Amino acid sequence: MNIEISGKVSSILAHKATSPIWSIGPNAMVSDAIRLMDEKNVGALPVVDSKTLVGIVSERDYIRKVIVKGRSSKDTLVSDIMTNQVLTVNPSDSVTECMRIMTERRVRHLPVLEGTKLVGILSMRDVVNWLMSAQKATIDNLLLDYHGLSPFGKFGRLSLPG
Repeated sequence: MNIEISGKVSSILAHKATSPIWSIGPNAMVSDAIRLMDEKNVGALPVVDSKTLVGIVSERDYIRKVIVKGRSSKDTLVSDIMTNQVLTVNPSDSVTECMRIMTERRVRHLPVLEGTKLVGILSMRDVVNWLMSAQKATIDNLLLDYHGLSPFGKFGRLSLPG
């Protein structure tokens, strides 16, 4: 089954407009990254050096590369555990493309770049919430049309409620 979802990354970012982009530097300690993720209730942080995206660090990186290996988060640099090969999208990319990347590449967070500038980060939760809102709007519109509340009514003629 192949479903095409219309919508762009920019639509999701518009809903997140009030959310700041939390990031951390590559020379920060992992303990600082984990503390920031906890404070801001996020699961990953873009790693930025001189305004350039150089990686991403996630809770998963922390578990697999610090906890499981018996390392200390206070003595380990973010650059030692971050993912260097960052998958990114841009605001004009489709929501469908984001879902494909997240599913096929098994990532939960996608930084959004406009050129080289970090303009946002999408989480799997952001995409799912957007999809649920889009589905609800589609269903509401179909119900309005079916019940004759659309300006064109269910039989294609102009009909107004009341």
